[in-house]
Amino acid sequence: QCYQGNSEEVGCYVAGHPLSKGNCYFEVTIVDTGVRGTIAVGLVPKFYRLDHQPGWLPYSVAYHADNGKLYNGNPVGQQFGPKCARNDRIGCGIHSENIGAGLTTVFFTKNGKEVGSVEIPASAEGLFPAVGMHSMGEEVKVDLQAEWFLEEDDSMMMVDSHEDDWGRLYDVRVSGTLLEYVGKGKSIMDVGLAQARQPLTTRCHYYEVEIVDAGEKCYIALGLARRDYPRNRHPGWSRGSVAYHADDGKIFHGSGVGDAFGPRCFKGDLMGCGIMFPRDYILDGEGDVDDWDRLEVRPGHAGVQNILYLNDEEEEEEDGEEVEQGQEGRKVTVFFTRNGKLMGRREMGVPPGGLYPTVGMLSSGEKVKVDLHPLSG
Repeated sequence: QCYQGNSEEVGCYVAGHPLSKGNCYFEVTIVDTGVRGTIAVGLVPKFYRLDHQPGWLPYSVAYHADNGKLYNGNPVGQQFGPKCARNDRIGCGIHSENIGAGLTTVFFTKNGKEVGSVEIPASAEGLFPAVGMHSMGEEVKVDLQAEWFLEEDDSMMMVDSHEDDWGRLYDVRVSGTLLEYVGKGKSIMDVGLAQARQPLTTRCHYYEVEIVDAGEKCYIALGLARRDYPRNRHPGWSRGSVAYHADDGKIFHGSGVGDAFGPRCFKGDLMGCGIMFPRDYILDGEGDVDDWDRLEVRPGHAGVQNILYLNDEEEEEEDGEEVEQGQEGRKVTVFFTRNGKLMGRREMGVPPGGLYPTVGMLSSGEKVKVDLHPLSG
C-alpha cells in the first residue's frame, strides 16, 4: 500500500473481512516512513470514514507509528508504546471477546513483542483491519494472514533467540537463522547489513551462509568487517573489511574494486568464511583450529611469509590498510569456502576489537540462512 494523497487528506485502507476467531491477528511492515511517518495500524467498524485515521472516530482503535500513541475512538492519543520506523512490523489482534460485557480486548505488537492492550466496545459486524497514512512517500506491506504466538510458545522463543546473535541489523529481517533483505534495492546505498554480535575467535573461527533465495541480482556478500563498519557499504568495499561477493565471484578487500577469486554463487550454494589464526593467537588446543593451522600456517613467523601470491599492486593497498589499522598490527589469514571447498585466502590486519562476521545484501528478494557456529554442532 502506498500513500497517494496530497498530505491534506488521510488515506485509509480497510480490509474486506473483519478479524475472527480463526483469523484474529494481522501485521503491517513499514516499507517507507515517507515525510512524516504518520502511519496508523488498528481496527475499525464496517463503514469507517476513509478520510480519517483509524482510532480517531468512535468504535475504532489504532497504534500510531510516528508518536507511539494509542488512539481509542478519539483524535487525541494517549502514550502507549515506542515509535515505529522503517522495517518495523506493527501487529494488531483480538485477545478475547467478552460478549456479555460487550467488550473486545485488542492488543498491539511491535516486531513480534506485545506492546499493550485495550478494551473497546464490541461491534456486531466485527472489527476490520485498517491502515491509515497521511504524508507523501509512506508505504507499507499488509499481511492479513500473519500469526502471533504468546511468548510461552517454544517455537517462537527459538525463533526469537537468534536475534541476539546479531549486533547490528540494517534493512535485514531475522527469523531464526534466516536473514531476509527488506531494503529498497534501488541504488548502491541501499545495502542491507547484518553484523554478528561477537567477532571470530580461535574458539569460533568460521561461519557459513547458505543462499536460500538469490533475489533479483544475487548481490550477496559474506565476509568480515570491523565493528563500526559503515552501514550502507557492502562488506569488502570499505577499509577494515574483506568479503567474497556471490554475484561475480570476486573478493573485495577494503576497496570498491574486486579481484577475480572464485566462481559465482547461486541459490543453494553454501559460502563460508573463517580465520586461520597464527600460532601465537591460539589460546586453547581446539582440534578444528589446529587442523587449519597444520594445513596453512608454519610455526613461528613463517606463516606470514607463507602467502606470497599477492601481486605488487595489492601489497601497496595492504600497506595502506595497515597504516590505518596500525594500533594492533596483527595479521591473520582470512579464508573463504564454497560448498565445503577452499576457494582461497587473503591476509589482513586485525582492526581493534576484532573481525566480525558480516553479511551484505542489495537486491530485493534475497534470503540467506546463516550458521555462526557450524563447527560446534
